[in-house]
Amino acid sequence: MHATAEPEIREGDTRLNLQPLTDESVKELVQLFKLLADETRMRILHFLHQADELNVLELCTLLEQRQPSVSHHLALLRVAGLIDMRRDGKHNYYRIVRPKFEEFARKVFDVAPSGPFRMLFDDHELRYGPVGTE
Repeated sequence: MHATAEPEIREGDTRLNLQPLTDESVKELVQLFKLLADETRMRILHFLHQADELNVLELCTLLEQRQPSVSHHLALLRVAGLIDMRRDGKHNYYRIVRPKFEEFARKVFDVAPSGPFRMLFDDHELRYGPVGTE
């Protein structure tokens, strides 16, 4: 076995100037990633992003799942503040809370509020920030 030397850290090394996340931010992001680590919830968010607003029955059809299951996932996303709901007659309509997503993107990707931010999923693009700036 060969012993490897520890890397030497020198004064002025730019890696020493890295800014850590706060403990609160780390805990919040871990919870969010756990929430998003579910296929159904990711699909719900993807559909809501495309349609702006969908009711539970429409989501059940799109997801090919029963109402209790879809409602459970919607409730988790609502508690996290990622989606919001409005009631119209017998139907609940859900939509993404865009400021929450923008806050998430800034925390994870350190995106400046004035700069564009894009994430690509297959052929679908999520874009945040001023349109037309590259």
